[in-house]
Amino acid sequence: MKVTEHIKKANGKTLFSFEIVPPQKGQNIQELYNNIDPLMEFKPPFIDVTTSREEHIYIPKENGLLEQKITRMRPGTVGICASLKHKYNVDAIPHVLCGGFTKEETEYLLVDCHYLGLDNVMALRGDAMKHEQYFKATKGGHQYAVELVKQISNLNKGIYLHEIIETPYKSDFCIGVAGYPEKHLESPSLESDLRRLKEKVDAGADYVVTQMFFDNKKYFNFVENARKIGITVPIIPGIKPVAVFKHLQVLPQVFRLDLPNDLIREIEKCTTNKQVREVGVAWAIAQTKELIKAGVPVVHFYSMGKSDNIKAIASEVF
Repeated sequence: MKVTEHIKKANGKTLFSFEIVPPQKGQNIQELYNNIDPLMEFKPPFIDVTTSREEHIYIPKENGLLEQKITRMRPGTVGICASLKHKYNVDAIPHVLCGGFTKEETEYLLVDCHYLGLDNVMALRGDAMKHEQYFKATKGGHQYAVELVKQISNLNKGIYLHEIIETPYKSDFCIGVAGYPEKHLESPSLESDLRRLKEKVDAGADYVVTQMFFDNKKYFNFVENARKIGITVPIIPGIKPVAVFKHLQVLPQVFRLDLPNDLIREIEKCTTNKQVREVGVAWAIAQTKELIKAGVPVVHFYSMGKSDNIKAIASEVF
């Protein structure tokens, strides 16, 4: 079922969803199941599965030099989606990236998703590679998420990269895209960032999931401004609980977001990461309660592979 259909079927009730990260190569998928199992009691209608960028690794050669190779440390997004759909009877949503994929590879991936009965995809540009200061498109790939949205939308119409295929068996993907309440780190302003979001919606995006935020006012203002420029699709808030001391530095640095002073002060009172985790859970509970009271369609949690804090939050509000 499409995300938009889940929202419509809920008839105003706020739904619970979350995002997971594939395990690294060589790890057992059972660990992933162990973190998903405790969250299934909250009946998530869908689960997002991230896709990682490729990375450079260096392999020692016999002559003592290093050979540079490109690899993906966390492959298997589409396979995990198929597994989740089979194991939990839940809609699994693969993240489809511009970065690291040619247009042809994207088309093949989307065909696989269609064959597997996956009804939703999340269309994202992706981050720059670790050694790059700025994002660079893969040769033969997309530079911007709006181009990826157009490709997916075209496929839904039977328009493939090199031909139009008349068939009753077209894909019908529900397309999700990212939104940034505090703007994308590369965008010059919130206003210009919203214009880019509207371009993605006009190209065929069906819903928006926001980057994490810790001040609900940022989300409410974002939604209000999005509606003013004609964005009418559902805008799903993304929540991540602070879990360790280093999040005070890492989250603002990586995601270019602000942490509220009240949250900072509470974390600075802590002496252990366990206490930080408790503060993060309490803050996210308060955030989620306010969002539900405001009538958001879904609250989407960034679990980053761990479920204990997400379960603690969901137990209080769902």
